[in-house]
Amino acid sequence: MNSLTLLIIALCTFALAYRYYGAFLAAKVAVLDPKKATPAFEFRDGKDYHPTNKWVLFGHHFAAIAGAGPLVGPVLAAQYGYMPGVLWILIGAIFAGAVQDYIILYASVRNKGESISKIAERHLGPVAGWCTAFAVLFIIIVALAGLAMVVVNALHESAWGVFTIACSVPIAFLMGQWMYKIRPGKVAEASVIGVVLLLIGVLAGHPVSQSHIASWFSLSKETLEVALPTYGFIAAILPVWMLLCPRDYLSTYMKLGTVALLAIGILFVHPSLVMPATTKYIHGGGPIIPGPVWPYVCLTIACGAISGFHALIGSGTTPKMISNEADIKPIGYGAMLVEGFVGLLALVAACTLPQAHYFAINADPAKFPLAQGVASQVGAIAREVGEKTLIGRTGGSVTLAVGMAKIFDNLPGMKGMMSYWYHFAIMFEALFILTTIDTGTRVARFIVQEMLRPVYKPLGKGTWLPGVIVTSFAVTYSWFYLLRGGTVNSIWPMFGIANQLLGVIALAIGTTLIIRKSAKRVYALTTFIPFVFMAVTVITSGAQYTGKQLGDAGTLATVVATQQGPALTQVAEKLPTYKLGTDPAKAITQAKGRMQVNAFLTIVMMLLTTIICLDCTNKWIRTLCCPTRPSGETDPDRDLMGLAEGTEIKE
Repeated sequence: MNSLTLLIIALCTFALAYRYYGAFLAAKVAVLDPKKATPAFEFRDGKDYHPTNKWVLFGHHFAAIAGAGPLVGPVLAAQYGYMPGVLWILIGAIFAGAVQDYIILYASVRNKGESISKIAERHLGPVAGWCTAFAVLFIIIVALAGLAMVVVNALHESAWGVFTIACSVPIAFLMGQWMYKIRPGKVAEASVIGVVLLLIGVLAGHPVSQSHIASWFSLSKETLEVALPTYGFIAAILPVWMLLCPRDYLSTYMKLGTVALLAIGILFVHPSLVMPATTKYIHGGGPIIPGPVWPYVCLTIACGAISGFHALIGSGTTPKMISNEADIKPIGYGAMLVEGFVGLLALVAACTLPQAHYFAINADPAKFPLAQGVASQVGAIAREVGEKTLIGRTGGSVTLAVGMAKIFDNLPGMKGMMSYWYHFAIMFEALFILTTIDTGTRVARFIVQEMLRPVYKPLGKGTWLPGVIVTSFAVTYSWFYLLRGGTVNSIWPMFGIANQLLGVIALAIGTTLIIRKSAKRVYALTTFIPFVFMAVTVITSGAQYTGKQLGDAGTLATVVATQQGPALTQVAEKLPTYKLGTDPAKAITQAKGRMQVNAFLTIVMMLLTTIICLDCTNKWIRTLCCPTRPSGETDPDRDLMGLAEGTEIKE
């Protein structure tokens, strides 16, 4: 299939969805009132509540929601062929993801910019509120580990890539100082400075990687597994204007610019999709994602179609900056469609690679042995992009970068620049992910602070530095533990389950709000139908994943108890995290422990989600059976995130 045909179909589909279904949601389901004062004006404080230009806020919102999911998820899902991914991105983004984002953003704007946990407590009661808070915490930690793993697999032993990403941190600092201290309000100047310096960082990466200081940036996986949580810890402590906001802003330019460039590249080059429509792995047993196409394609693509993580942004920073309710449609519904389009472009880029090359790069060599000719061909590509090897670079990011570089290299006047395009793509992907890492770590810190507040009141204040440091460390160490020793096969499915469980929670809460508030209760089907589909999908995959983790852990326990000597070493060598010279019995025991932790976290998340869904179902039945609408709802005393930020709304 020609990629240009697919691109045109997607653009037309998303445009029609925005024009008609988005308009239906705005006019009928959640009736927007452009004349109604938003929380940004009602509670304006110059810190968190601040009316913001629609397009500037669109950029912030898109930068915050568009993490690695729309880039990496579709690439991993290409294991099943291009057709399952295309169908789920188009259907899921329009009827599930964008609806969730729109309804949650609308609900937060209409509830004083409150977090999703307080919205749940307000409309469902304290049990649902606290379950939502715990679920959000578990889900964020798992998501951060999964996203960080993608960066580790992309950047290890890559001096060029690490140098470029390292440059982005001082550049973001400089932008923050420029916009807020040196030249207050001069956003355009800071933008030009940031983009130019970042491009210089990409170009300078090549000579640096060939110089005597290359070893400073050629980091091992173990070093990167420490460096990323350290960055998340620092970003969670520093004031938002110093690093978080300027990095988001800088990332928006690079994200939207690169996405537009990739779309133009496909338009001019229009490469054919070499990957077949479906592969032999649609029934399971694949070397990347072990399960069958359903339910795993929905979990793997994640943010490209629907992402529970978006509910945190839609009930976090964005509703506090909406200046007009009319802006909810382009920001809430439109940004998700743009993210779906990004996911489709990533899928196209991956599927332009030959199937043998795709699996050689993206699969563990132990699970997908390579033919000699394929290894030689992939080695030639590695030399072309300036890397030592591309074989076994799991996680999807390297595969996507190679696909993007090949498309860009075929543009007029771009021949022979694959190495620059490859590392530009790696930088582009890492910027996506680091934005999610710093934002997610900060949000998780807010929740932990609120949970610890009853133990010691100052811990709930975002202005008390010791409390901020302790809670930030607790969060970063938690996802560092999952990251260390994890693999794409074990972490990414759990990330997908966690992320989509939060989506289930958000859709359940959205359905409750529509039933209670909408002019016609039948409009609740807009969230109820995707809620049912996602609930069945995620619970099914969660049960499969938990069973596999516990089964594998039991097998390893039996091996330790019954085997010894060379037999024990042979089993240990098959573990992705085993290192030569370590005690094989200890390595196997540690692997077993991690599998049990993964299974435990998944079970906890599913239980919390089940409690919330049952609470919502009970509320739906009571409301639908009631001839008149309920007069009010619970008004909780505390905002589970707002208090931790020190921005709780006072009546």
